[in-house]
Formats: sequence, C-alpha cells, structure tokens
Amino acid sequence: MGKAAVVILLKVLMILISTAWLSLWLLKPTNLWTRKWKAAESSARNTVFGYYAWTFYTRISHDFTQLTPMESLKLDLWQLKFLRVATRFGLLAEACLALLLLPILRELAVFRILGIQFEASVRYHIWLGTAMICFATFHGASTLFIWGVSHYIQDEITKWQRTGRIYLAGEITLVVGLVMWITSLPQIRRKRFEIFYYMHHLYIIFLVFFLLHAGDRHFYMIFAGVFLFCLDKLLRILQSWPQTHILSARLYPCKVVELILPKDTGLKYTPTSIIFMKIPSISRFQWHSFSITSSSTIDHHTMSVLVKCDGRWTTSLYDNIRAQLDSDAAKMKPIPVAIEGPYGPSSLTFLRYDNLLLVAGGIGITPFLSILHEIAATQGNGSSRYRLPSRIQLIYVVKKSQYIGLLQSASSLLQNHPSNKCHLKLKVFVTQEKQCGATLGEMLNEASQVQSVHFGLKGPIYAIHGPQSLYWTAALAGIASITFLVFLICFNHIFVPSGKNTSGHHSSKQTVSSKMKAPKEKSPSWVADILIISSFIISLACTSLVAIVLRWRRLKKEEVPLVSSKEEKVQELSSIETKDVVEEEHEVHFGGRANLKDEFSKFLNETNGSDIGVLVSGPETMKEAVASLCQQKSGCFQIGNKEKKPYLSFHALTFTL
Repeated sequence: MGKAAVVILLKVLMILISTAWLSLWLLKPTNLWTRKWKAAESSARNTVFGYYAWTFYTRISHDFTQLTPMESLKLDLWQLKFLRVATRFGLLAEACLALLLLPILRELAVFRILGIQFEASVRYHIWLGTAMICFATFHGASTLFIWGVSHYIQDEITKWQRTGRIYLAGEITLVVGLVMWITSLPQIRRKRFEIFYYMHHLYIIFLVFFLLHAGDRHFYMIFAGVFLFCLDKLLRILQSWPQTHILSARLYPCKVVELILPKDTGLKYTPTSIIFMKIPSISRFQWHSFSITSSSTIDHHTMSVLVKCDGRWTTSLYDNIRAQLDSDAAKMKPIPVAIEGPYGPSSLTFLRYDNLLLVAGGIGITPFLSILHEIAATQGNGSSRYRLPSRIQLIYVVKKSQYIGLLQSASSLLQNHPSNKCHLKLKVFVTQEKQCGATLGEMLNEASQVQSVHFGLKGPIYAIHGPQSLYWTAALAGIASITFLVFLICFNHIFVPSGKNTSGHHSSKQTVSSKMKAPKEKSPSWVADILIISSFIISLACTSLVAIVLRWRRLKKEEVPLVSSKEEKVQELSSIETKDVVEEEHEVHFGGRANLKDEFSKFLNETNGSDIGVLVSGPETMKEAVASLCQQKSGCFQIGNKEKKPYLSFHALTFTL
C-alpha cells in the first residue's frame, strides 16, 4: 500500500506540474500576468531568496532580449512581435528537449518509478521528439521569414557571431533534427532499420550545435537529461563487456529461432523482461531488443529468447545458424554476442489478479511464455509466497498452425493436473488455414521437428550478469557529477578572464585609467561552451576509468565454466518432450479470426466478474480492439439474477520497439 500511495502521489504531482507549466505559458503574455508579476517582484526583491531569484530572472530576461537586436535589423513592430512569438516556440522546443532523453534511459530508468517499462516509455520519447521538431521548425522558419521580409537573410543566415546567439549553429541543429525525425518515421524505421539506427547517432552533433546556438545558460536547462543519458550509455557499454557466446539454438518450422544464452546463477529477473542483443558478426553497431521466454526461477544457468526472422538482421542470424546444422561439432564456429539487460518490471504484477486473460498474436506470445513458466515454477515448488490466479485463459491468434509449436514449453500447464493451483485454458485461432484434422497435442508434438544446434565451445565463457546494483550506479553518478563541477570551476577560473583587480594599491589608478581606455573586448561566447564540453568529456572519462576497474575486479572472480555438450543435449531433449494434453479443455479454430467480444463475455461469465487482468501482446489493431472491449465490459453485466461489475485491468505489452 505504501509503494502504491507513493506512485499515485508522484503521478498527481506530475499532472499538477504539467498543468502549472501550461498555465504559465498561457497567462504570461496577458496584462494580468504583467501586473501581478511586477507586484510579486517588488515584494520579494527585499528578501534573500527573492534577491537571487530576481537576479536569475533578470539575467534570463536580458538574455532573451538580446536574441535579435532591434537596432541592427531595424524591424517593424509587427516583425518584432512575430519574432518574439518564434522565440517562445524555441523555448517550447527547449522544454521538450529537456525531457526528451529521460524516457529512453535503461540503467537509470526514471519512468520505472511510475511503473512504466522501457518498451512503453519509448512512446513518450517519440511524442516529445515530434513536439520538439514541430516547435523548432516553427521557430527556425519564422526567424528565416522575418529575415527574408526585412531583406537581411543573406547577412544573417551564414553569420557566426563572436558573442550572443550563433545563428548558423541553430540552422545546423534544425537540419540535423529534421534528418533524425524523418528517418525515425515508421515507414523507414520498420523497413530500413539500419538507416534509422545510424542516423539517430547524429544526436551528438545535434547537442553540440544546440549548445553553440543557445549558449551555456540555456544548455543548463537540458543538462540533467543529457548528463543522465550519457552516464546511462556508459553503464550499458560496461554491462555488455565482455562478450559471451550462444550456447545452443533451435530452429522452428515457422522460421523462429530460439537462442540459449548463459547467465549468472545470481541473476534474477521478472517475467516480460527484455534484453538488448548485438551480434558483431552481423553488425558491429546494431542492438535489437527481444523478450525473454524463460524463467529465472527454473533456469538458473541459462536464459532463452525467441527471434522471429523476417528482417535483414534476423534473417542473417537464421542463415548463419542454419549453415552450421550439418557441420561437425569441431568445425562449428561460436557466435559471440553482447547483451544488455535484462530490463523488466520490479514486481510480479500479474499475480495480483484473481484471473488472467492473455491475448497474443503471432510472435507476441513471447512475453506470455515467461509468465506461464513463472506460474509453472511457482506451483511446482509448492510455494505459498505468491497467490496465483485461479483461472488463466490464453487466446492465441496466428496465421499458420506452425506457430502452435512455440507453446510446447508450456505443455506442463496445458495438462491441468488436479494438483495445479491455477487452471489454464487455451484457445488457438488459425486464420489462414483450414481444418487439418490434427489435435492440439499432435500439433504441439510437431515441436519435435525443431532442429537444434549445439555450438562446440571450448574453455570458460562469461555469463550474463545483468544491470549493476542501485548503490553502484548511484556512486558512479556522484563521481561523474563531482568531477564535472570541479573541472568546470577550474577551467572557468583559468580561461575566463576575471573582472577583479589583483592589487588593491593601484585600484584607484586603474579605475581612472579604465575610463580613459576603450572597453575591453568580450571573450567569444563559444569559449564557455567549449569549457562545458571539455569538463563533460573529462568527467565521463574519469567515471569510465573507475567503472572499468570495478568491473574488471568483479569479472575476475566470476568466470563461468562452459556447460558440457552432453548436458546441453539432455536438457534439449527433455525440454521438447510433450506429454499428453487434455484435448477437451482446449480449443483450436481454423479459417477465421477470433471474435474477441464473445470470448470476453464467456470469460466474464466463467469468472463471475472478479478482478481480471487483461494482457495483450500483438499488433496495434489487436491492442486497440482489446482496450476498447475492456472499456465496454467494465460496466455492469448480468450473471443469473445478480448484476455484478467486473474490474478489468488492461496492460499492453510491447515485444518489439
């Protein structure tokens, strides 16, 4: 209850902050705001806190007025007002940029506090990025428009000012941002993932030129997100080092590959967790996310993932493994992989419901396999620590019956022994095939056609250790922060000229002589930007050195010996044995889609309107249909002579990003 209350409080606080922020931007241009703000300024200026707040505000306000000097461009009144509106949109883009990188943190996942997993928080990153590009485009286009109508565009568009805003840097920032946004559209990201992936690394150029354009004061507004992102990137690089190897692989008839990876016995993860995988032999830079199908409660030394091979990267993996099927064990080449993760929910949320309704489409079954394995392990151990759902119904929609073989690993739950604490009912809908006459047990037994590859690895290998502990991460963040501040202060003291006098004896003479001399030329504004970048790079380098030393000392003690090929083969054969399945309790339908509305009604009647968790993993159309049904069915419905109101809790699982 305490944790739930904290989450609710944080959500309410975020809503209030967002509402106040929007209200501020709506009220600020009005006369009411001007009168009230001046009254507040005069009353707060005499206090100590008010003095510092007022100083900060006046500096920022003065900075805004210097964006485009009216004297140099000789703008009309309407042009100046339009330019100020464009400036406001630039500040909105800056606000979006301040939050843009927070949703895609993995090691330092801020959104995980609110119960939002990484694969779901990516949506917030997309929305913030789209809003930022829209605001920045309006800001840049409006500025160019004013320059054009005032006939100064040829002079201003290529200007690299010594002080103030560097317009050319802003133009480069906008162009790079547009390139990143266009290549991240679904039409390109899903068909040409390589283009999306490589173009997104232009964020380094984007941030550097944003710093040069906006200046150090505005960069500090987004610094927290940039700092956490770079530190998170550093931790992920260290986590994926050194590389491990694939122990074995299974090729399913539906062109799905199951990869068996070594893991540390102390690594525990929750169901529906994901890992990020890189295979250097295919691509040295690309990372792809996959849902874990195994349970750490059962599999202490290995973890498994299912890969649907329908893209360039996955097809290359499939061809590489298939080419080694007929090779001798001595000639098999091991496949090195780098792993990040696992990342997943902090608790077993699906166990809090009385009943579960799982809806999966195609390869979307992968997150549910980990849930079923965890339930099977819990009731197999006879542990009373968790309260299992009394009834589980799995609706599985596939195009071909070959996909049914992916359920083979959950055959122990499909048997529904009387000793089982929860009852599983399976309903399979094969949309593109007609009745084949085979029973569910026979179709599950087709998993024996799975082709297995055992890689002949020699010598010790490193197991997957997972993310570092919270204290270890917090310590590195503290080291990076302190190092950055120390070097920034030192660099400013050394390279930025001070206005203070070094000798008090000649102060009066210097004051008189300074009036006679011409004013000193200001230092270029990009000097402060270079100092920030230098301090940032040095702090990351120092943090990397500390992290590498700690990581090396840990790995030196935790070298994992390789499992022998005989043991792997025994595990492989035992895992694909399918026992008798009670056919009467499960259904297989051919030649049509599932009528989800009828299936929901039947399940609600069977469960008597209790607390039901509805989990869906599949195409977006399926998620929208299930979400709509949950909203409709949450109303009152009739059960016999009684009217009950079920509670349907909807959860959409994303198995691909």
